[in-house]
Amino acid sequence: MGTKLGKIITGEESPSTAEFLFVIDNPIVKKGQYVEVNSSGQKFFGYVSEITKSNRYFERPESVAEYERNGSMNEKFPSDSWEYSVAAVKLLGSFKDGAFIRAFIPPSPGSDVHDAEPEMLKRFLGFEDDGLLLGDIEHHDVKARVSMTRLFQKHVAILAMSGAGKSYLMSVILEELLDRPKEKGRVAVIVVDIHGEYIGFRHDARYGGATKIVDGSEITVPLKKISPSSLQEWLPNLSPVQREVLSDALIGLRIGRRESGDRYYSMKDLAEAIEASDKTDDAKSKKALKRALGSIKALKFITAKEENPKMIADVKPGHLLILDFSTIDDLRKKQILVSLFARKLFKLRKKGKVPPFVLVVEEAHNFAREKAEASEAISKSVIETIAREGRKFGASLCLISQRPVNLSTTALSQCNTHIILRVTNPNDLEHIQMSAEGIDSRIAKSITSLKVGEAILVGEAVNYPTFVKIRKRKSEKRERGKPLHEQAIEFENSQKKKDEGVEAFL
Repeated sequence: MGTKLGKIITGEESPSTAEFLFVIDNPIVKKGQYVEVNSSGQKFFGYVSEITKSNRYFERPESVAEYERNGSMNEKFPSDSWEYSVAAVKLLGSFKDGAFIRAFIPPSPGSDVHDAEPEMLKRFLGFEDDGLLLGDIEHHDVKARVSMTRLFQKHVAILAMSGAGKSYLMSVILEELLDRPKEKGRVAVIVVDIHGEYIGFRHDARYGGATKIVDGSEITVPLKKISPSSLQEWLPNLSPVQREVLSDALIGLRIGRRESGDRYYSMKDLAEAIEASDKTDDAKSKKALKRALGSIKALKFITAKEENPKMIADVKPGHLLILDFSTIDDLRKKQILVSLFARKLFKLRKKGKVPPFVLVVEEAHNFAREKAEASEAISKSVIETIAREGRKFGASLCLISQRPVNLSTTALSQCNTHIILRVTNPNDLEHIQMSAEGIDSRIAKSITSLKVGEAILVGEAVNYPTFVKIRKRKSEKRERGKPLHEQAIEFENSQKKKDEGVEAFL
């Protein structure tokens, strides 16, 4: 048994199968601490939901006021010796015959309450010795080692307000995935990095060899690897006739080039094939279609031959592929690229051509928005598809968002594990509480008071909602951009040099 903390007392409606009270006789007791009780032939398990203090000398306000007028009560009475603390415990269940079950009878008054044993707590929460180390359990010397399968197979969402530590937590998870030995099962990791927050992995002595970064401006995809359905998805406003013309032209190009031995073709070739198509005689329709394709061509990622990254070669077990979108300003281009790579990854995974993978999408609310026009929801469909079907094929999603209320309900509800850091927006809190099973009012209230580096795990990865202090990262922290004060100094210095140059010229 762990350290003795106090004794169970009789309350108005306790002990019951739901809760009990105990008088604290050990100052180490903290709110949120797990406790255990041996009583009635079984071991009960619960957590401290609240702590209150009482003192009989200060129960009657009129007496306190009267005595205080003539001096301090503490000087006249031994009030300090009458102060006591009472802890309320919510019962989570009991441990019997090697398994945790619901509590069908309450513990007895007078039973001793002990601090939960670390091994018992680890078993109760569902942690594994070879799991991913995220940090430590609050108030206990227990490592939060989460099963990789339970965390990712049914997808995970990391939700928090800006600055609460989402990227830091994700970096810790990436370290664990990259450190994982082959014999325990490794996955490939692909990160859609919006702000260049993970580029430090490429420069880190420990993880650099297993990391590849592809700058967003250098991403290229051969036209022959883009399907008609993908192009139509990127151009949602096409008419049925234009869709037919586009599909016919692209398929005709593919067949014709294959027969001629030259398998590659460009956007210019596609435009010419559209012009020559006999699917319609409407010149205006063809012209509008070519204009729409011109908007895709202007994004400058479709080529005739060049391909970067090469998914089959670059998506490898125990390796990290970072798609650095920090150099891309156009949201439409970002959505198209996410749609393209997510579909390709899922297709290759179903064919067994790439290993099981985790696709990490930063600012997921921008790629799978709940309410969006078709032109702004290009990548939403594939994210929802992987969320619904991916677990059967080893295709996992990790959606990171600071605005969960704007994130697709379909995608978010399919994320069976939520890791929640500090959130203060009432709308986001309500949305999280509705979409995540196991979040009661106590946990919902705690979300607003979490400090940076603290998180709540809830869902498939743990047996019970758990507060975790995230461990320190091992990798080098490096990201795009400089601290604000350095940018300010550089700006003023550059302005001063310009002014001095103008004066010298004049």
